[in-house]
Amino acid sequence: MRRDVLDGIKAGKFIVVGRVGMDLSPSDRSRTEQATDMFVAMGGSSANIAAGLVKLGLTADLATCVSDDAVGRYCLNQLDAYGVGREYVRTIQGEERTSLAIYETRVEDHQSVIYRNNAADFRMNADDIDNIDFDRFSALITAGTVFAAEPSRTAAFRAFERAKAAGIPIIFDVDYRPYSWPSPAEAADVLSRAGAMADVIVANDEEFGFMAGSYDKGRSKAKSLAEEGAAIVVYKMGQNGAVTFAGGDTIETGIYPVDAVKPTGAGDSFMAGLMAALAEDRSLHDALLRGSACASIVVSQPGCAPAMPTTDQLESFLLDHPGPT
Repeated sequence: MRRDVLDGIKAGKFIVVGRVGMDLSPSDRSRTEQATDMFVAMGGSSANIAAGLVKLGLTADLATCVSDDAVGRYCLNQLDAYGVGREYVRTIQGEERTSLAIYETRVEDHQSVIYRNNAADFRMNADDIDNIDFDRFSALITAGTVFAAEPSRTAAFRAFERAKAAGIPIIFDVDYRPYSWPSPAEAADVLSRAGAMADVIVANDEEFGFMAGSYDKGRSKAKSLAEEGAAIVVYKMGQNGAVTFAGGDTIETGIYPVDAVKPTGAGDSFMAGLMAALAEDRSLHDALLRGSACASIVVSQPGCAPAMPTTDQLESFLLDHPGPT
């Protein structure tokens, strides 16, 4: 792995760009249409990653926008509760609203409904990024949703430019959500451009296939991104584990089998676990396995941010669970 990328991650001071939102789940694991009581938690991919990093002993600040209403204030309070810095979270006026996700704590016939029409986080602009003191941070993390609309897209690319100017690594979770984009063609173009600028790229097989224009070309796309300059490219394959390309090496890793109660939050927890393990100067192979263990922990519990493990919880899981496959 490139020394500059590893040094930035090891310093453990992350600026995370992207959304925070509110999650609601039926408390009794019923179907949403049959729910009589809801469990509430902080959500949003970037906020989940930031919370996961803090729980694993690192520092993380979030950069985004929230609406000036009760849901926006809930998110600000939750960031405080998790210890995520919010100096760069701007509260906005207007009709845009903080994202709301309603998803079920069940795997069979799982339903997720995400409200992101006129999403507040898409109001983040280049000025918001220019207000960030990049000298305070050692690495940038973002998820692909931030690129889906303007002015957030321009702001995200501005964040990449400022990170490069500051000499800190860019960590990119592709996280393609079709409902957020004007068209698949536009998404493929923008996400590919973002990937070409990133130092660490994490995506699943479908996302890499989407970027490549065909599912069967996804693995080749991941490998080519590593050959073209990315220090680490992780090609995730769900229950089949992951293939990682780094420094000319190919690393295959498995998963830790658990009884999953939901399919959500795994990718966010994987990212936090991977970064935290690299920050501890563990080998890339071990870091990937610890990320996989974090993913398994989250899908085996209700909630996303609340289910992100602490270091002690991760160590206990690794002692008690067989694996990886």
